[in-house]
Amino acid sequence: MSESDGPKQVDDPNYHSENHTAVQTCGWTKNALRGEGRCYKNVFYGIESHRCIQMTPVVKCNERCVFCWRDHAGHAYELGDVEWDDPAAVADASIELQRELLAGFGGNDQVPEDVFESAMEPRHVAISLDGEPTLYPYLPELIEEFHDRDITTFLVSNGTKPDVLADCDPTQLYVSVDAPDRGTFESTVKAVEDGAWESLIETLDVLAEKDETRTVIRTTLVGDHNAHHPEWYAAMCDRADADFVELKAYMHVGHSRGRLDRDNMPEHEDVVAFAEEMQAFLPAHDVLKEVPASRVAMLAREEDTWVPKLEKDSSFWQGDAQAASTGTH
Repeated sequence: MSESDGPKQVDDPNYHSENHTAVQTCGWTKNALRGEGRCYKNVFYGIESHRCIQMTPVVKCNERCVFCWRDHAGHAYELGDVEWDDPAAVADASIELQRELLAGFGGNDQVPEDVFESAMEPRHVAISLDGEPTLYPYLPELIEEFHDRDITTFLVSNGTKPDVLADCDPTQLYVSVDAPDRGTFESTVKAVEDGAWESLIETLDVLAEKDETRTVIRTTLVGDHNAHHPEWYAAMCDRADADFVELKAYMHVGHSRGRLDRDNMPEHEDVVAFAEEMQAFLPAHDVLKEVPASRVAMLAREEDTWVPKLEKDSSFWQGDAQAASTGTH
């Protein structure tokens, strides 16, 4: 469906897109290709940054978070006229768009040939680029489609559709908890649908029921907005029985600069301090990891936090020459 035939589904920024599926190359993907470092998700979970697709099956969002770097105007279109692609078409588009975006790295003197070739065969997908992925009506089936292609899935949701998340079993499920109470939620997250806070609380209970899916509560800390009451955040993490807790500093970039000041961006030390305060109320999460370059800290129950199948000696990488060459975790 062309833009002239229906709603403009990919607005600003100008993502590479196919119908309602959008992909954008993460900066860490480019860095990893050039051997200039990897995303904190590699440190925490074992994701190979140069082999990870950052995508979304729908750009529309049902929240207007003050800290979001995206232009909220691009989230406002109606879904009624969208001609939804089936999960196989979305997966195909995601892979092909990623290859198109990375094609220019072929022949680059800074990128080893074997690294480039492996990047053309992605093994991870982060369903997190923009929008709220649970608004795509076939999200559980899309996750299974990626798994059938031997691609691990990392789904990020705002928790407003607990019934959808109950049916989703990604490799790892992140739910954004960006407020410890209703008042902060209303002023920081600014949901556009009634009952969003109640839906988030219900989602915590959905997470607690997950057995095979690894679960993460993630919080973007914004100074003078939501960085308070660590014990309340901890209670929400405890209710969700989350495997991991991620705390990340708000970054003063993109369209958020029109809503917040640079002073709202916490230093890495502030993030770690808040994590330690939460940890006091989460005694089982006695492991704290941090990546200063990304201003992120994580709480975990065990020292080894990698996805088990992403360990370099696992069957997931069998026959994968590039993975074998990177050594073991």
